Amino acid sequence: MLEFIDSQLAEWPLARENYQALGKTERRSMQLGDLMVGIQHNPARIVSTGAKTDSKSLSARPCFLCRKNRPSQQTALDITDGWELLLNPYPIFPTHFTIVSKEHRPQEGFPLDMVTMAEKLPGHTVFFNGKVAGASCPDHMHCQAVKTAELPLMLLVERSHSKEAGHIASSESLGLNVPFSFKSVIVTPDLQGMEVLADIENIIGKECIKEGRLNAFVWIDGNGLLRICAVPRRAHRPSCYGYDDGQRLISPGCIDMAGVLIVPLKKDYDLLTEAEVREIYKECSM
Repeated sequence: MLEFIDSQLAEWPLARENYQALGKTERRSMQLGDLMVGIQHNPARIVSTGAKTDSKSLSARPCFLCRKNRPSQQTALDITDGWELLLNPYPIFPTHFTIVSKEHRPQEGFPLDMVTMAEKLPGHTVFFNGKVAGASCPDHMHCQAVKTAELPLMLLVERSHSKEAGHIASSESLGLNVPFSFKSVIVTPDLQGMEVLADIENIIGKECIKEGRLNAFVWIDGNGLLRICAVPRRAHRPSCYGYDDGQRLISPGCIDMAGVLIVPLKKDYDLLTEAEVREIYKECSM
């Protein structure tokens, strides 16, 4: 993967400039109960945060995830049947991939191919934004992947949900003080573990999945356990979303829910308070 990243950065000026700019991003943190949340000022992410996702806007632009519309410098690797791995040109972390369906189809359901992706990307978490839960391109099925160590929520889940606690847990059953509810699943190779995976839609919630109101994460932890974490969502964006004074241009997706809040505008980064962050999480999640 390092060779793939290096070759893309060598051949693709836009990606190279945005990855170099990561070194200049500002970041601060705030402790929200048991979850340490990072606030990242990342101007390049305004492409995603400010994306118009209504049907009229989507139909008026070419799909930038379809092969025919991608930049000529953007190359792909086959990662599993029907999926290609791309370097994300607007990164949040030094390693940031987009994994796209080769077929143009809507961002729907819960793609269990994420399990195979996670197995092929050790040390990374593969994640999926539901169509009304942070997806900036809801007309084309895709996932993303970053290093697990970058995501506070995944590290908290690993510390808090042990195999001895059972295959299925929730933030409430684990006794965690976090600003939103989530479900945690451990899948082991035994029959019971595989039955849990087969029943994953019922565990997460069929309505949330059907309506695209979830953020889902899949990864292999340091002990070789397959983990799934899901955050059911109430809203795509908070009521404060916007560019004006008193508003905050924040559109939470998986990475935001995983404990790294992405803030493209400097004024929002400087003024954002703990109370506002809690309210954003409260409005967007269950």
